[in-house]
Amino acid sequence: MFWLILLLACAVAGTSCTLLCRAVVRAAVAEGTPFPRGHRLTVYEAAFLSGGPHRVAEVAMVSMARQHRLVLAHTGWATVVDPRGRDALERTVLGAIGSTGQARIARVRAAVAGDEAVRALGDRLTTAGLAVPEHTRGTVTNAVQLVRVSSLVVLGLGASAWVTAPPAPGGAATTHAAWFALPLLLTASCLLIARVEAQPYTRWASASGRALLCGLSARPGGDDRTYLTAVAVGGVPAADDPGLVAAFAHRDHHGGTDRVLRPGPTDRGSARRER
Repeated sequence: MFWLILLLACAVAGTSCTLLCRAVVRAAVAEGTPFPRGHRLTVYEAAFLSGGPHRVAEVAMVSMARQHRLVLAHTGWATVVDPRGRDALERTVLGAIGSTGQARIARVRAAVAGDEAVRALGDRLTTAGLAVPEHTRGTVTNAVQLVRVSSLVVLGLGASAWVTAPPAPGGAATTHAAWFALPLLLTASCLLIARVEAQPYTRWASASGRALLCGLSARPGGDDRTYLTAVAVGGVPAADDPGLVAAFAHRDHHGGTDRVLRPGPTDRGSARRER
């Protein structure tokens, strides 16, 4: 019975580690697509590579707010000042807010992140070899999670073997424990290596994309591009604006992105003052 449980533990550990290795190797092969030499990332491209679709939505809204065409209240409401979008993403933001001119920032962000314009941006970056393909990112993440679960399964099997095994003389019990340490050592070492080798493939940017991001500053500057680049790379907190951080910190607890809630007096007052 002991050897049967041990064999099962080794099979579980070996299978999960093999799947992780295969996922990482496939991700490395898929990353070999060349990217244009001297390519300069746009603000939206930097946002996608740094934080994915939701970061792109945040940068689009912050850009409109900086140009006083959108009010982002600290209470979590977005109010349209200028209903004319200057690019596809800005038009997507305005469309997500709707005809009422006001909507929850969390809902707008979720709607923009799932829009075709953002998906097209991600597809272009993936084709250029700058972004990790969605299926690759999901496969590697799932494989890492599978190895973690396998470690727990090995521990459980070892404990069950310890409980069900008949009393053993001398150091036989220690020998049995040492046998189960082998598959546990395999999963632990695989996870340790994955922290270095597999971690890049669970993010948005490929190695080529990360190389371009390294040349961008995460510190806000005086001009619009430097300011927005900092938000794209470091997120909304990089703007060093407590009001802006508070605006994006609100979460929509009502579910859905198409239901427009009526703003409170504070939001209307904020919009009037901004205008």
